[in-house]
Amino acid sequence: MQDDSGSRDNERPHDEPPAFETRPTASDNPPIFNIPTGVLVALGLVIGIYVVQDFVLSESLNRWIAVEFGFSPIRYLYPLTEQSLAWLWTPVSYSLLHGSFEHLAFNSLWLAAFGTPVCRRIGETRFVLFWIVSSVAAAGLHAIVNWGEPSLMVGASGVISALMGAACRFAFGDRQRVHTRLLGREPPLLSVGQALADRTVRVFIIVWFLGNVAIAFGLPMMGADSAAIAWDAHIGGFLLGFFCFALFDPHGRKAG
Repeated sequence: MQDDSGSRDNERPHDEPPAFETRPTASDNPPIFNIPTGVLVALGLVIGIYVVQDFVLSESLNRWIAVEFGFSPIRYLYPLTEQSLAWLWTPVSYSLLHGSFEHLAFNSLWLAAFGTPVCRRIGETRFVLFWIVSSVAAAGLHAIVNWGEPSLMVGASGVISALMGAACRFAFGDRQRVHTRLLGREPPLLSVGQALADRTVRVFIIVWFLGNVAIAFGLPMMGADSAAIAWDAHIGGFLLGFFCFALFDPHGRKAG
């Protein structure tokens, strides 16, 4: 007697997979380093600016650019009507400048790693808006901590910290990774409480904050210039990304 179940399996066309074999396609679930256009443009901009400054412009012109486009808390100590309009654009323009090749390379790697999932999730337009708002938030906390100081801050680290904080809300949790891998679509947004309850997210946040506390106390973390790292801008950016990412997220449904 012939086994009917075996016969049905053999008669099924080879190009028709069983109904339960639902697997995400490559386009639905691209690898993390399939960098989206928004991140590529951001990388091209910060790298291009650095190359022009380092290889084309004179030292005096570079000093002018640092003063006019770098962020300095002292600008806000005096009436804004008595100075140039640099106070208006420097809370964003500083994030496009970098002081050394090491600084640029380090930030570019982290921008590719954390900007990719965030930009892929929220799209290019929201990514630009997120960059601007997180840059201002990072500069704002830096200004509060260093009120009236004449120092200049440059670099995208505050924005990258915001991207890290945002990723904690949807990319790190164990349930989120399973959701993405099996269903091939964006996972739901974790609430702040759900994110903090996830062990992976919690460990990442603790390690991240301990690293910045170490920087604040002058512990070398990245070469001899690490004491000059704006740890407060990192924290300002991270807090913005972690607590406010839902405002930018079109997939705003939260995990149940």
